Amino acid sequence: MIVVTGATGTIGRALIEELGGSALAVVRRAEQGEELGCPYVVGDLERPESIPLEPGDRLFLNSALWPGFVRAHQGVIDRAADAGVAQVVTVSVRGVTSASLLGFGMHGEVDRHLKASGVPWSILAPVGFMQNLAADVDEEGRIFGSYGRGPVGYIDARDIAAVAAALLTRPVGADATYELTGPVAPTHDEVAAELTRALGRPVRYVDLPVEEAAAHLERRGMPADLAALMAQIGDGRWASTTTTVADILGREPRSLKEFLG
Repeated sequence: MIVVTGATGTIGRALIEELGGSALAVVRRAEQGEELGCPYVVGDLERPESIPLEPGDRLFLNSALWPGFVRAHQGVIDRAADAGVAQVVTVSVRGVTSASLLGFGMHGEVDRHLKASGVPWSILAPVGFMQNLAADVDEEGRIFGSYGRGPVGYIDARDIAAVAAALLTRPVGADATYELTGPVAPTHDEVAAELTRALGRPVRYVDLPVEEAAAHLERRGMPADLAALMAQIGDGRWASTTTTVADILGREPRSLKEFLG
């Protein structure tokens, strides 16, 4: 059995579709499971005992970030080890460590715990999602950030799900981290140009010093530290692209132009 946590999220929904309903979704409310249209169980990552795992199962472990993220994910990993699952596939972030900024550090802590668990593991390490880009455009057609001119190989979350599906349905391979990117890495000026074409209205990227971006984020009710994270991302660490999606799926990942249509 393939057990999918985070089944109602962006990657989780795409994964359920990739698996054609042949998975058990873990949802927090029954109506969410009914909406997914696949077998489901009501469970909660903060209660690891509620995640139904049996010897030989394969677990997709993913969720949005929240204050209890690390403890909950570590608890589910421990449950998976006790149950004797065949594999855990989890979603992290490219290049994280436990000392990384904001939620990236949480991912780093979970990754470290999984690697030490004794459970066969695959860590998906993508960069930013294409799905989030249009939401960053404000009412005046601006995207604010502190990325500078650094390119980022944004990826369609559906390609992440497709890689997860392949790993969960093929024979379990060696433990590995899979760095996932789109086919090219545009600058944010280039992202704005693609959004202009797709949305049919002008979009421009406004690059701010970290201090100004932090104040802008705070006014929008977002963490000020996100500005420093943007600056780190824009320093070139996400500029290179990988062939991982093509190597696993036998096709290229979707480009930003293809994603936006």
